[in-house]
Amino acid sequence: MSRVLIIGAGGVGRVVAHKCAQLPDVFSDICLASRTQSKCDQIASELNCPIQTAALNADEVGQTVNLIKRFRPDLVINVALPYQDLSIMDACLEADVDYLDTANYEPPDEARFEYKWQWAYQEKFKKAGRMALLGSGFDPGVTNVFCAYAQKHLFDEIEQVDILDCNAGDHGYPFATNFNPEINIREVTSIGRYWEEGAWKETPPLSVKRDFDFPEVGVRRAYLMYHEELESLALHLKGLKRIRFWMTFGESYLTHLRVLENVGMTGIKPVEFQGQQIVPLQFLKALLPDPASLGPRTKGKTCIGCLVEGRKDAKRRRVFIYNVCDHQACYEEVKSQAVSYTTGVPAMIGAKQILSGQWRKPGVFNMEQLDPDPFMTDLNACGLPWNVLEMPVEEAES
Repeated sequence: MSRVLIIGAGGVGRVVAHKCAQLPDVFSDICLASRTQSKCDQIASELNCPIQTAALNADEVGQTVNLIKRFRPDLVINVALPYQDLSIMDACLEADVDYLDTANYEPPDEARFEYKWQWAYQEKFKKAGRMALLGSGFDPGVTNVFCAYAQKHLFDEIEQVDILDCNAGDHGYPFATNFNPEINIREVTSIGRYWEEGAWKETPPLSVKRDFDFPEVGVRRAYLMYHEELESLALHLKGLKRIRFWMTFGESYLTHLRVLENVGMTGIKPVEFQGQQIVPLQFLKALLPDPASLGPRTKGKTCIGCLVEGRKDAKRRRVFIYNVCDHQACYEEVKSQAVSYTTGVPAMIGAKQILSGQWRKPGVFNMEQLDPDPFMTDLNACGLPWNVLEMPVEEAES
């Protein structure tokens, strides 16, 4: 049995707290911390076991160190903002505890989705005998594990991967984001990038699109984007020739986004307004619905997976490894919509792998560097069942 500190009480934090509380034999003691303690208290009131809560400004390393030393966790689960990853990693090193997050560090003043800042901690964590597990969400996270599973069991050589993320849910708002609006919009408005034949190639934002037929969802239009798991998978998948990431968007979302971008509301550089410095995107975030509030009104399903092509036993093979998640079923279980659920459950499972010792080793690791089998087993057991769909090779598209 282990003690775990969860930092962040948004939609994902709620899911992580619920799922950890469901496994008292693994997570014997839980502390949920956030800048706003009342959010933690609300989540705590929903659980079937008592947990501790705390107020915490995770930007302040000293505050985090003090809380870690006071609660004495075996692992810190970081589901706060990506801007805070490095400060929380610093606190974990100072307080001598393992670390896990769901998204890579991002500088507040520039939309750069890279692992270089966190990979630079490799020797520090290795020397301390501590582990940092990066990106234990769904994408990144489960998609990385899907690729590792395919490499281990389904292919002798993987040549191409397309990561496909479809949210076919409907929350009824003209415009809202299913996770932190600031992070979501920074991702969507960034230049598209994909890796091919050993080099990165760029495309204008949302300029490349394709229709995919998603299981249990149907045909949806997806747009090529850059997503951070491409960086680590391009490094760790042997024989890979191309890897891309695609996400679906409805026309209403795209229309609103174009207008907001055209008038400058998606900007991340401060502007002066009535004597104050205001970041337009942060102001927009304050106007949009809180993603944590979307659960009771969101209907439909998500379908996220990896379309993998390569060779097995000297023959070409093409498979789609995927999960389908129902928004309303997620809300019934943990009072959250499926986008938060599909991120929060893998965070709990990653924590379980570390605490059980199956994954634990000193250093900084991405998900695909570890044995996928126990994680894949826990996906089926903990609410994110997966399937492998054999695809005709002749239907492959460029």
